[in-house]
Amino acid sequence: MLATMSDGRATSANEYPTVPSPAERLTGRALGIDIGGTSIKAAVVDVASGQLVTERIRELTPRRATPDALLSVVVDVVRRLEATGVLTPGMPGGAGFPSVIRAGQAMTATQLDRSWIGAPVQEMLGQRLRRPMVVLNDADAAGVGEMALGAGQGQPGVVLLLALGTGIGSALFIDGQLVPNMQLGHVEFHCRDAESRLSRAARTRRKIGWKKWGGEFNELLARYETYLWPDLIILGGGLARKFSKYQKFLKTRAPLVAAVMGNTAGIVGAARVGANAARVP
Repeated sequence: MLATMSDGRATSANEYPTVPSPAERLTGRALGIDIGGTSIKAAVVDVASGQLVTERIRELTPRRATPDALLSVVVDVVRRLEATGVLTPGMPGGAGFPSVIRAGQAMTATQLDRSWIGAPVQEMLGQRLRRPMVVLNDADAAGVGEMALGAGQGQPGVVLLLALGTGIGSALFIDGQLVPNMQLGHVEFHCRDAESRLSRAARTRRKIGWKKWGGEFNELLARYETYLWPDLIILGGGLARKFSKYQKFLKTRAPLVAAVMGNTAGIVGAARVGANAARVP
């Protein structure tokens, strides 16, 4: 079975975007888009330094995030970047998307409308934005950014990033190489999906304090360590900013650190993958 990339190339049904090594020296600029269950963020990125060369534009994800509704917001955000003159025609882009991604298609939709399942996200974005686009899982995009230019820079071995936001995204790297589409937020935990109890959104919904949340999250971390034996765990997403409030409740074998790139990690990682795809013949 073949799928089509946003530039018309045919790909195998299982293909995932080529992710550059964290040590790979990339140059130039690319568009980075971070599509999440709560918000959509985008900027133009200097992929060598990871610095944003435009403001980061953020809009809320539509409450009913159907393809038409969500893509309309993405197009509006990108048009505002184009209006600055920094985002030029033909500049490549990458987008992190909250789904398992196979050959540019969304295979799951836990945070968006179910009509996204099976949708050719990469092709749709490329057509609507009129530029070459590459799509990968949103947590994978954040992990790419943190491994290249953030808390995971230079780290060998097994690195696990957990993005604590609307859900619990996860990205796993082995000696810098991404294992794509890890869905550790959906492991069974207390008879439910882990993210339904322990994401940032779940903590707010349950109205629990840091001690109770930290105790439960520590139990989940212990399970992940039993499965994967990571050499480093990075906590990203919205709850990374609150790390000092719950750090004392967490006990892990592996070093546990907060992501250092904040809400730009997904943008930078997506731009980095987009820039890399554009240079491949």
